[in-house]
Amino acid sequence: MANSRSLASWRGYAINVLLFIVVVVGIRAWQQRDMVSGTAPPLQGITLAGMPYKLSAHPGKPVLVHFWATWCPICRTEQGAIDAIARDHAVITVAMQSGKQEDVIRFMREQGLSFPAMNDPDGSISHAWGVNAVPASFIISPDGRIRFIEIGYTTGIGIRLRLWLAGL
Repeated sequence: MANSRSLASWRGYAINVLLFIVVVVGIRAWQQRDMVSGTAPPLQGITLAGMPYKLSAHPGKPVLVHFWATWCPICRTEQGAIDAIARDHAVITVAMQSGKQEDVIRFMREQGLSFPAMNDPDGSISHAWGVNAVPASFIISPDGRIRFIEIGYTTGIGIRLRLWLAGL
């Protein structure tokens, strides 16, 4: 009798875990429904520091393309990790619909951020990549293909692991 109750309890636990996983996978699929996959779209322009940037200029290295916004509280939570990763890896960030260039520059200065960033005031870059919500991270492999996509908060360790995997 006790074994059958224990088995029923474990079965109920397993069903709840499975249901949770299905819900999480479904939400992620819905969030990523418009995001590009395969070969990374072109990304070039002038960074907030006034330097020309071209995504394809990183042969042999994985690249983190990170979309964020000044008005996004989750982006603020992970911005320190993105800044640290930018010291060790090829990173370009895109400030999505965050105002004028000087507004984004001021925000980055106030936050003590030094990662390379491009401004996307009208959302045209974000639209080309299918980004509807931030933060959004794309890990591009050395051959120019999108290897990983993440929506929402991602840990620095998680991003570093994906960059490492993309470089294999």
